[in-house]
Amino acid sequence: MLIVIPDVLPRDEALALGRTLADADWVDGNVTSGPGAALAKRNRQLPETGAVAMAARARVEAALARNPLFLSAALPRTIYPPLFNRYGPGEGFGAHVDNAIRRDAGTGALIRTDLSATLFLSEGYEGGELTIDGAFGTVSHVLPAGAMVLYPSTSLHRVTPVTAGERLACFFWLQSLVRDHDARETLFDLDQSIQGLAARHGADDREVLRLTRVYHRLISSWAET
Repeated sequence: MLIVIPDVLPRDEALALGRTLADADWVDGNVTSGPGAALAKRNRQLPETGAVAMAARARVEAALARNPLFLSAALPRTIYPPLFNRYGPGEGFGAHVDNAIRRDAGTGALIRTDLSATLFLSEGYEGGELTIDGAFGTVSHVLPAGAMVLYPSTSLHRVTPVTAGERLACFFWLQSLVRDHDARETLFDLDQSIQGLAARHGADDREVLRLTRVYHRLISSWAET
């Protein structure tokens, strides 16, 4: 399942955050690359422990925690601390698959990467499309600032070279409570249907309550805590 989540951050706030990040000191983006990805990657990245990155990370994490669509789709168990990258003219990231396991540099904890996410923080550049291949086909995205793409980490994906302007984004991986992609998609569809029915018939409607019970029984069966 691939899903676009609008307004994770309000557009103006996302653009302001991107401008703040642009003034920080950046390093070679390969500091977080696996050996295969490093061959294809040409971009820059904020150091994970820098003050600017840590402040921006806190803003993104707070936004994710209050976004119901993200929580419903991802069912996050552990979120790798969000990172920030930057692509200027001539920079891009060739086709690659994200590492299946990441180690949190701060805690040393291992995180299984079930889902990957890109949150857009700039506009007005040319090129820089996030192109993702998967069971859903091949899709390309250049989204408004503040919008985010969430997709399976097993997907082959790339960022086409930027030809003008600068592309700034936040990216991260997460381990879901539900490992199986099909099961997680089923839960997402069920949850969205429950919310739609509840809006029309009320949360105390008998059929809404019945479906809610089914949802939580499936969570109980499939979740890894």
